Amino acid sequence: MSTGYVPLDDVSTDAGVATTSKGPGAPRTMADVGLGPEFVSDLLLKMMYTSGARTGQQLAEGVKLPFPIIDELLLDLQQRQLVEVRSTVGASRAGYTFDLPAEGRARAREAMASNQYVGPAPVPLTQYRALVGSQGSRHAHVTRRSVEAGFGWLVLNQETLDEIGPAINSGRSLFLHGESGNGKTAISETIAYLLGGNIFVPYAVEIDGQVMVVYDPLYHRPPDDAGLSVRPGEEGLWRQDADADQRWLCVRRPVVLVGGELTLDQLDLQYDTQTKLYQAPFQVKANGGVLILDDFGRQRVPPRELLNRWIVPLEKRVDFLTLHTGSKFPVPFDALLVIATNIDPKMLVEEAFLRRIHYKILVESPTVEQYERIFERYCAEKEIPYDAAAVRQIYQNFYHAHSIAPRGCHPRDLIDHLLDIAKYLEIEPSLAPDLVDRAGRSYFLDFPTAL
Repeated sequence: MSTGYVPLDDVSTDAGVATTSKGPGAPRTMADVGLGPEFVSDLLLKMMYTSGARTGQQLAEGVKLPFPIIDELLLDLQQRQLVEVRSTVGASRAGYTFDLPAEGRARAREAMASNQYVGPAPVPLTQYRALVGSQGSRHAHVTRRSVEAGFGWLVLNQETLDEIGPAINSGRSLFLHGESGNGKTAISETIAYLLGGNIFVPYAVEIDGQVMVVYDPLYHRPPDDAGLSVRPGEEGLWRQDADADQRWLCVRRPVVLVGGELTLDQLDLQYDTQTKLYQAPFQVKANGGVLILDDFGRQRVPPRELLNRWIVPLEKRVDFLTLHTGSKFPVPFDALLVIATNIDPKMLVEEAFLRRIHYKILVESPTVEQYERIFERYCAEKEIPYDAAAVRQIYQNFYHAHSIAPRGCHPRDLIDHLLDIAKYLEIEPSLAPDLVDRAGRSYFLDFPTAL
């Protein structure tokens, strides 16, 4: 169950951020923006270079800064003959149409050579670190009641639920281990749902003149309860409150899931030599939410190396990333790390590494009673009349006869097989012994009929 929005605390004004319950407040001056005037001026030049003549209001909306702030920069660019006014509409300069003369286009090309970022003005690293620290996953809170409600769609024993709850409240790390097919991934995703609330993420972050893109529509989804409207023509983006800093987006707590494809280099900045831009790594995109490392031990990188990479972030909540120049800088590591594996943890890493994973929870195979409940629920979902005799048949003919261990995913998979068979035979799906047997033989192995 969602715990609702977690209010943000005020953060240090030294970081250049003024926050309210609605997120970062709109900047009033260039000092509030936190970027050098030349950086923002170059961004305006690149926007006109790539998009053509723009009105003052269009430029302000493009860089997500109030027009009075960028108008000071436009006046300076006009005096330097890098920008000119093509036409005027109305009394306000926000209605003026600005374009690039020859000198302005030459300067814009120089700026594009430095990096090809064109979009909302980045937030400086100091502001990013301050706000992430005030809205991280450790600020979320769950209770036994909310955990039981949130996991109500899964069949888990109370002992497991009572281990999961404190792990979520710790905001640190959680190791889910047990046989494949018993719901570790489903548990991980439900944990993310339980954290609830909304957070703010920037489009991009500025580090020493370099740009790291943070916003990723794959992981940063619009909130369900913020009452924000979609901006026409910009699918996937949505309006903030007028008094908020438009460089930040209100999103649901992100859930980032990575599996066997993960490599060590993906945990550092991804630099594009063509655009000269950086993509934030998975753990940065997961800040404030949940980072799920699924199928741990199946990655191409040895488990020890992977955990060694995260020793400092797990303990200090700070990670260090490296620019292509070799310069390192700190970023918050403020995601709840959930590691799921079906390999014995002691075979993967040493005890010293396991100590840094604060909670270890065994996800066991279902008991007969739990199996029956899962089977009955899935029958109800698929509108198939439940018959306990079908479960007894499966246990007798497959689990007992062929020494197969039951898994939590088996009821779903067996019923799906049964539905496929019934559709093929053009008959009404049911738990008839013949259909149950056919489903079992096609799912487990090509066993001889055992009825």
